[in-house]
Amino acid sequence: ARALTPQTAETDAIRFLVGTQSLRFDNQIHIIDFDDENNIINKNVLLHQVGEIWHISTSPADKGVLATCYNKTSDSKVMTCAAVWRMPKELESGSHESPDDSSSNTQTLELLCHLDNTAHGNMACVMWEPMGDGKKIVSLADNNILLWDLQESSAKAVLSSSTALEGKGQLKFTSGRWSPHHNCTQIATANDTTVRGWDTRSMRQIYCIENAHGQLVRDLDFNPNKQYYLASCGDDCKVKFWDTRNVTEPVKTLEEHSHWVWNVRYNHSHDQLILTGSSDSRVILSNMVSISSEPFGHMVDDDELSDQEDQHQEEKIKEPLQDSVIATYEEHEDSVYAVEWSSADPWLFASLSYDGRLVINRVPRALKYHILL
Repeated sequence: ARALTPQTAETDAIRFLVGTQSLRFDNQIHIIDFDDENNIINKNVLLHQVGEIWHISTSPADKGVLATCYNKTSDSKVMTCAAVWRMPKELESGSHESPDDSSSNTQTLELLCHLDNTAHGNMACVMWEPMGDGKKIVSLADNNILLWDLQESSAKAVLSSSTALEGKGQLKFTSGRWSPHHNCTQIATANDTTVRGWDTRSMRQIYCIENAHGQLVRDLDFNPNKQYYLASCGDDCKVKFWDTRNVTEPVKTLEEHSHWVWNVRYNHSHDQLILTGSSDSRVILSNMVSISSEPFGHMVDDDELSDQEDQHQEEKIKEPLQDSVIATYEEHEDSVYAVEWSSADPWLFASLSYDGRLVINRVPRALKYHILL
Protein backbone atom coordinates (compact mmCIF):
# COMPACT_ATOMS: atom_id res chain seq x y z
CA ALA A 1 0.00 0.00 0.00
CA ARG A 2 1.12 3.55 -0.57
CA ALA A 3 -2.07 5.67 -0.48
CA LEU A 4 -3.24 7.16 2.81
CA THR A 5 -5.56 10.03 3.73
CA PRO A 6 -7.44 11.23 6.78
CA GLN A 7 -11.20 11.50 6.28
CA THR A 8 -11.05 15.28 6.01
CA ALA A 9 -14.74 16.03 6.65
CA GLU A 10 -14.78 13.83 9.78
CA THR A 11 -13.75 16.06 12.67
CA ASP A 12 -15.11 14.01 15.60
CA ALA A 13 -13.84 10.49 15.08
CA ILE A 14 -10.26 9.54 14.24
CA ARG A 15 -10.39 7.93 10.84
CA PHE A 16 -7.95 7.20 8.02
CA LEU A 17 -8.43 5.61 4.61
CA VAL A 18 -5.80 3.35 3.06
CA GLY A 19 -5.71 2.23 -0.58
CA THR A 20 -4.02 -1.05 -1.49
CA GLN A 21 -1.69 -1.85 -4.38
CA SER A 22 -1.96 -5.47 -5.24
CA LEU A 23 -1.32 -6.85 -8.70
CA ARG A 24 -3.09 -10.15 -8.14
CA PHE A 25 -6.16 -9.39 -6.09
CA ASP A 26 -9.01 -6.99 -6.16
CA ASN A 27 -7.75 -3.81 -4.59
CA GLN A 28 -9.41 -2.40 -1.52
CA ILE A 29 -9.90 0.73 0.51
CA HIS A 30 -9.51 0.05 4.20
CA ILE A 31 -11.41 2.38 6.50
CA ILE A 32 -9.42 2.58 9.72
CA ASP A 33 -11.19 3.87 12.83
CA PHE A 34 -9.05 4.47 15.89
CA ASP A 35 -10.73 4.36 19.29
CA ASP A 36 -8.25 6.38 21.34
CA GLU A 37 -9.91 5.71 24.69
CA ASN A 38 -9.37 1.99 24.41
CA ASN A 39 -6.44 2.05 21.96
CA ILE A 40 -8.30 -0.19 19.51
CA ILE A 41 -8.22 -0.06 15.73
CA ASN A 42 -11.40 -1.04 13.89
CA LYS A 43 -11.32 -1.76 10.19
CA ASN A 44 -13.89 -1.92 7.40
CA VAL A 45 -13.00 -2.90 3.87
CA LEU A 46 -14.44 -1.58 0.61
CA LEU A 47 -13.69 -3.18 -2.72
CA HIS A 48 -11.99 -0.99 -5.33
CA GLN A 49 -12.11 -3.34 -8.29
CA VAL A 50 -10.76 -1.01 -10.96
CA GLY A 51 -7.06 -1.27 -10.16
CA GLU A 52 -4.17 -0.62 -7.79
CA ILE A 53 -4.48 2.66 -5.92
CA TRP A 54 -1.69 5.24 -6.26
CA HIS A 55 -3.36 8.19 -4.58
CA ILE A 56 -6.42 8.76 -2.44
CA SER A 57 -8.06 11.99 -1.22
CA THR A 58 -11.31 12.78 0.57
CA SER A 59 -13.89 15.52 0.14
CA PRO A 60 -13.57 18.34 2.71
CA ALA A 61 -17.35 18.74 2.76
CA ASP A 62 -18.91 15.29 2.39
CA LYS A 63 -17.77 12.40 4.61
CA GLY A 64 -18.90 9.82 2.10
CA VAL A 65 -17.05 11.10 -0.96
CA LEU A 66 -13.47 10.34 -2.00
CA ALA A 67 -11.29 10.30 -5.10
CA THR A 68 -8.69 7.76 -6.16
CA CYS A 69 -5.99 7.60 -8.82
CA TYR A 70 -5.57 4.03 -9.99
CA ASN A 71 -3.88 1.94 -12.67
CA LYS A 72 -5.94 0.56 -15.49
CA THR A 73 -4.66 -1.76 -18.21
CA SER A 74 -6.20 -1.33 -21.62
CA ASP A 75 -4.74 -2.55 -24.93
CA SER A 76 -1.67 -3.77 -23.01
CA LYS A 77 -0.95 -0.16 -21.97
CA VAL A 78 -1.14 0.90 -18.34
CA MET A 79 -2.95 4.17 -17.72
CA THR A 80 -3.39 5.94 -14.40
CA CYS A 81 -6.99 7.16 -14.19
CA ALA A 82 -8.96 9.04 -11.57
CA ALA A 83 -12.51 8.69 -10.31
CA VAL A 84 -14.81 10.05 -7.60
CA TRP A 85 -16.59 7.52 -5.39
CA ARG A 86 -19.15 7.33 -2.61
CA MET A 87 -18.84 4.88 0.25
CA PRO A 88 -21.92 3.06 1.63
CA LYS A 89 -24.13 5.28 3.82
CA GLU A 90 -23.60 3.30 7.00
CA LEU A 91 -19.81 3.73 6.77
CA GLU A 92 -19.77 7.48 6.15
CA SER A 93 -19.16 8.66 9.68
CA GLY A 94 -16.40 7.44 11.93
CA SER A 95 -16.09 5.32 15.10
CA HIS A 96 -17.59 2.18 13.60
CA GLU A 97 -17.19 -1.23 15.12
CA SER A 98 -15.45 -3.76 12.95
CA PRO A 99 -17.79 -6.36 11.50
CA ASP A 100 -17.70 -9.31 13.93
CA ASP A 101 -17.90 -11.94 11.25
CA SER A 102 -14.72 -11.87 9.23
CA SER A 103 -16.52 -13.59 6.36
CA SER A 104 -19.10 -10.81 6.20
CA ASN A 105 -19.63 -9.37 2.76
CA THR A 106 -17.11 -6.79 1.72
CA GLN A 107 -18.93 -3.78 0.39
CA THR A 108 -18.16 -1.92 -2.78
CA LEU A 109 -17.72 1.73 -3.60
CA GLU A 110 -20.30 3.48 -5.71
CA LEU A 111 -18.75 5.18 -8.73
CA LEU A 112 -19.92 8.81 -8.95
CA CYS A 113 -17.90 9.88 -11.98
CA HIS A 114 -14.63 9.47 -13.84
CA LEU A 115 -12.26 12.40 -14.31
CA ASP A 116 -11.78 11.84 -18.00
CA ASN A 117 -8.06 11.97 -18.76
CA THR A 118 -7.99 10.34 -22.19
CA ALA A 119 -6.67 13.54 -23.74
CA HIS A 120 -4.33 14.49 -20.92
CA GLY A 121 -2.29 11.49 -19.81
CA ASN A 122 -1.65 9.75 -16.50
CA MET A 123 -3.20 11.15 -13.34
CA ALA A 124 -0.70 11.86 -10.56
CA CYS A 125 -3.05 13.20 -7.91
CA VAL A 126 -6.43 14.74 -7.15
CA MET A 127 -6.75 17.76 -4.83
CA TRP A 128 -10.00 19.08 -3.34
CA GLU A 129 -10.54 22.78 -2.78
CA PRO A 130 -9.61 22.94 0.93
CA MET A 131 -12.35 25.22 2.26
CA GLY A 132 -14.91 24.52 -0.42
CA ASP A 133 -18.21 22.70 -0.67
CA GLY A 134 -16.54 19.67 -2.22
CA LYS A 135 -17.49 20.68 -5.75
CA LYS A 136 -14.11 21.87 -7.02
CA ILE A 137 -11.16 19.61 -7.64
CA VAL A 138 -7.85 19.88 -9.42
CA SER A 139 -6.14 16.89 -10.96
CA LEU A 140 -2.60 16.68 -12.32
CA ALA A 141 -2.23 14.52 -15.43
CA ASP A 142 1.23 14.24 -17.01
CA ASN A 143 2.01 17.91 -17.78
CA ASN A 144 -1.58 19.20 -17.43
CA ILE A 145 -3.37 20.94 -14.57
CA LEU A 146 -7.11 20.27 -14.84
CA LEU A 147 -9.73 22.14 -12.81
CA TRP A 148 -13.04 20.27 -12.50
CA ASP A 149 -16.51 21.19 -11.32
CA LEU A 150 -18.49 18.35 -9.81
CA GLN A 151 -22.17 18.69 -10.66
CA GLU A 152 -25.43 16.92 -9.89
CA SER A 153 -24.41 15.46 -6.53
CA SER A 154 -20.95 14.71 -7.92
CA ALA A 155 -22.29 12.37 -10.59
CA LYS A 156 -20.71 14.44 -13.33
CA ALA A 157 -17.33 16.17 -13.61
CA VAL A 158 -17.04 19.10 -16.00
CA LEU A 159 -13.61 20.38 -16.98
CA SER A 160 -13.82 24.11 -16.25
CA SER A 161 -10.24 25.13 -17.12
CA SER A 162 -6.81 23.70 -17.71
CA THR A 163 -3.23 24.64 -18.46
CA ALA A 164 -0.12 22.73 -19.46
CA LEU A 165 3.58 22.88 -18.69
CA GLU A 166 5.49 24.07 -21.72
CA GLY A 167 9.08 23.17 -22.37
CA LYS A 168 11.53 20.61 -23.61
CA GLY A 169 11.45 16.95 -22.72
CA GLN A 170 8.80 14.84 -21.06
CA LEU A 171 7.49 17.16 -18.36
CA LYS A 172 5.37 15.41 -15.76
CA PHE A 173 3.85 16.53 -12.48
CA THR A 174 4.66 14.32 -9.50
CA SER A 175 2.45 15.97 -6.87
CA GLY A 176 0.60 19.10 -5.85
CA ARG A 177 -1.22 20.85 -3.00
CA TRP A 178 -4.06 23.34 -2.94
CA SER A 179 -3.31 26.32 -0.70
CA PRO A 180 -5.87 27.04 2.04
CA HIS A 181 -4.93 30.75 1.83
CA HIS A 182 -5.75 33.55 -0.65
CA ASN A 183 -9.40 32.43 -0.86
CA CYS A 184 -8.21 29.07 -2.19
CA THR A 185 -7.08 30.58 -5.51
CA GLN A 186 -3.57 29.08 -5.51
CA ILE A 187 -2.08 25.66 -5.93
CA ALA A 188 1.53 24.47 -5.89
CA THR A 189 2.86 21.70 -8.10
CA ALA A 190 6.06 19.67 -8.27
CA ASN A 191 7.62 18.45 -11.48
CA ASP A 192 11.14 17.05 -11.66
CA THR A 193 13.24 19.35 -9.41
CA THR A 194 10.95 22.38 -9.76
CA VAL A 195 8.15 23.73 -7.56
CA ARG A 196 5.62 26.09 -9.16
CA GLY A 197 2.74 28.17 -7.89
CA TRP A 198 -0.39 28.71 -10.00
CA ASP A 199 -3.42 30.98 -9.79
CA THR A 200 -6.51 28.83 -10.33
CA ARG A 201 -8.52 31.77 -11.70
CA SER A 202 -6.20 32.61 -14.59
CA MET A 203 -4.34 29.23 -14.64
CA ARG A 204 -1.12 31.23 -14.88
CA GLN A 205 2.13 30.56 -13.07
CA ILE A 206 2.73 32.96 -10.17
CA TYR A 207 6.09 31.72 -8.86
CA CYS A 208 8.68 29.16 -9.79
CA ILE A 209 11.35 27.59 -7.58
CA GLU A 210 13.84 26.08 -10.01
CA ASN A 211 16.07 23.37 -8.58
CA ALA A 212 14.11 23.41 -5.35
CA HIS A 213 15.78 20.04 -4.69
CA GLY A 214 18.87 18.39 -6.14
CA GLN A 215 16.70 15.50 -7.34
CA LEU A 216 13.01 14.78 -7.90
CA VAL A 217 10.54 16.67 -5.68
CA ARG A 218 8.15 14.12 -4.14
CA ASP A 219 5.69 16.12 -2.06
CA LEU A 220 4.53 19.58 -0.95
CA ASP A 221 2.45 21.03 1.86
CA PHE A 222 1.31 24.53 2.82
CA ASN A 223 1.62 25.94 6.31
CA PRO A 224 -2.04 26.18 7.45
CA ASN A 225 -1.41 29.34 9.50
CA LYS A 226 1.21 31.31 7.55
CA GLN A 227 0.06 32.14 4.08
CA TYR A 228 3.31 32.27 2.11
CA TYR A 229 5.01 29.26 3.67
CA LEU A 230 5.41 26.01 1.77
CA ALA A 231 7.32 22.82 2.58
CA SER A 232 8.82 20.50 -0.03
CA CYS A 233 10.70 17.19 0.12
CA GLY A 234 12.47 15.00 -2.36
CA ASP A 235 14.98 12.43 -3.47
CA ASP A 236 17.94 14.50 -2.23
CA CYS A 237 16.86 13.32 1.29
CA LYS A 238 16.01 16.90 2.26
CA VAL A 239 12.94 18.76 3.47
CA LYS A 240 12.93 22.45 2.60
CA PHE A 241 10.77 25.33 3.77
CA TRP A 242 10.06 28.22 1.41
CA ASP A 243 8.61 31.69 1.59
CA THR A 244 6.95 31.95 -1.82
CA ARG A 245 7.48 35.73 -1.93
CA ASN A 246 11.23 35.18 -2.15
CA VAL A 247 12.14 31.86 -3.70
CA THR A 248 15.88 32.29 -4.21
CA GLU A 249 16.76 30.43 -0.99
CA PRO A 250 14.81 28.15 1.34
CA VAL A 251 14.04 29.63 4.76
CA LYS A 252 15.16 26.37 6.42
CA THR A 253 16.38 22.94 5.39
CA LEU A 254 16.01 19.67 7.30
CA GLU A 255 18.51 16.92 6.57
CA GLU A 256 17.52 14.12 8.92
CA HIS A 257 16.57 11.37 6.47
CA SER A 258 19.06 9.05 4.77
CA HIS A 259 16.95 8.20 1.71
CA TRP A 260 14.21 9.74 -0.45
CA VAL A 261 11.63 11.74 1.49
CA TRP A 262 8.20 10.79 0.13
CA ASN A 263 5.94 12.88 2.27
CA VAL A 264 5.87 16.10 4.32
CA ARG A 265 2.88 17.27 6.38
CA TYR A 266 2.26 20.31 8.55
CA ASN A 267 0.11 19.82 11.63
CA HIS A 268 -3.26 21.52 10.99
CA SER A 269 -3.38 23.30 14.38
CA HIS A 270 0.22 23.67 15.51
CA ASP A 271 2.24 24.49 12.42
CA GLN A 272 5.59 24.02 14.14
CA LEU A 273 4.99 20.25 14.10
CA ILE A 274 6.20 18.68 10.85
CA LEU A 275 5.89 15.02 9.89
CA THR A 276 8.07 13.40 7.24
CA GLY A 277 8.16 9.85 5.90
CA SER A 278 10.99 8.33 3.88
CA SER A 279 12.16 5.18 2.18
CA ASP A 280 14.78 4.94 4.94
CA SER A 281 11.76 3.30 6.74
CA ARG A 282 11.58 6.09 9.28
CA VAL A 283 9.00 8.69 10.24
CA ILE A 284 10.45 11.85 11.76
CA LEU A 285 8.49 14.38 13.83
CA SER A 286 10.24 17.77 13.86
CA ASN A 287 9.58 20.96 15.79
CA MET A 288 10.20 23.81 13.33
CA VAL A 289 9.20 26.46 15.80
CA SER A 290 11.42 29.28 14.45
CA ILE A 291 9.43 29.48 11.20
CA SER A 292 6.03 28.75 12.74
CA SER A 293 3.23 31.17 13.54
CA GLU A 294 4.23 30.92 17.22
CA PRO A 295 8.02 31.51 17.16
CA PHE A 296 8.05 32.74 20.77
CA GLY A 297 5.90 30.00 22.21
CA HIS A 298 2.56 31.80 21.84
CA MET A 299 0.76 33.77 19.17
CA VAL A 300 2.56 37.10 18.90
CA ASP A 301 0.18 39.98 18.44
CA ASP A 302 1.48 43.48 17.69
CA ASP A 303 -1.41 45.07 19.61
CA GLU A 304 -0.11 43.63 22.85
CA LEU A 305 2.78 46.08 22.84
CA SER A 306 1.77 49.66 23.56
CA ASP A 307 4.92 51.69 22.98
CA GLN A 308 8.63 51.45 22.19
CA GLU A 309 9.55 50.81 25.81
CA ASP A 310 7.33 47.75 26.14
CA GLN A 311 8.60 46.49 22.85
CA HIS A 312 12.17 46.74 24.08
CA GLN A 313 11.31 44.85 27.28
CA GLU A 314 9.49 42.19 25.29
CA GLU A 315 12.44 41.61 22.98
CA LYS A 316 14.81 41.09 25.88
CA ILE A 317 12.62 38.45 27.49
CA LYS A 318 11.47 36.55 24.43
CA GLU A 319 14.06 34.51 22.58
CA PRO A 320 12.89 32.46 19.62
CA LEU A 321 12.61 28.78 20.52
CA GLN A 322 14.99 26.27 18.97
CA ASP A 323 14.14 23.94 16.11
CA SER A 324 14.71 20.28 16.86
CA VAL A 325 13.82 16.72 15.95
CA ILE A 326 11.26 15.60 18.51
CA ALA A 327 11.14 11.91 17.73
CA THR A 328 12.15 9.31 15.16
CA TYR A 329 9.74 6.42 14.72
CA GLU A 330 11.19 3.14 13.50
CA GLU A 331 8.20 0.77 13.60
CA HIS A 332 8.27 0.30 9.84
CA GLU A 333 10.47 -2.24 8.09
CA ASP A 334 9.79 -0.95 4.60
CA SER A 335 9.68 2.39 2.76
CA VAL A 336 7.26 4.83 4.38
CA TYR A 337 5.24 6.23 1.49
CA ALA A 338 2.71 8.29 3.41
CA VAL A 339 2.31 10.20 6.67
CA GLU A 340 -0.88 12.06 7.62
CA TRP A 341 -2.24 13.93 10.63
CA SER A 342 -5.70 13.04 11.88
CA SER A 343 -8.42 15.58 11.00
CA ALA A 344 -10.09 15.02 14.37
CA ASP A 345 -7.18 14.92 16.83
CA PRO A 346 -4.27 17.33 16.25
CA TRP A 347 -1.90 15.18 18.36
CA LEU A 348 -2.38 11.97 16.42
CA PHE A 349 -0.89 10.80 13.12
CA ALA A 350 -0.66 7.73 10.92
CA SER A 351 2.11 6.39 8.71
CA LEU A 352 1.93 3.76 6.00
CA SER A 353 4.72 1.62 4.59
CA TYR A 354 4.81 -0.33 1.37
CA ASP A 355 4.38 -3.71 3.14
CA GLY A 356 0.89 -2.56 4.13
CA ARG A 357 1.70 -1.73 7.74
CA LEU A 358 -0.21 1.25 9.15
CA VAL A 359 1.13 2.72 12.38
CA ILE A 360 -0.75 5.26 14.51
CA ASN A 361 1.30 7.43 16.88
CA ARG A 362 0.81 10.38 19.20
CA VAL A 363 2.86 13.53 19.69
CA PRO A 364 4.84 12.96 22.92
CA ARG A 365 2.79 14.17 25.88
CA ALA A 366 5.54 16.38 27.30
CA LEU A 367 5.74 18.33 24.05
CA LYS A 368 1.95 18.55 23.76
CA TYR A 369 1.75 20.23 27.18
CA HIS A 370 4.72 22.42 26.42
CA ILE A 371 2.89 23.71 23.31
CA LEU A 372 -0.46 24.10 25.07
CA LEU A 373 0.61 25.64 28.36
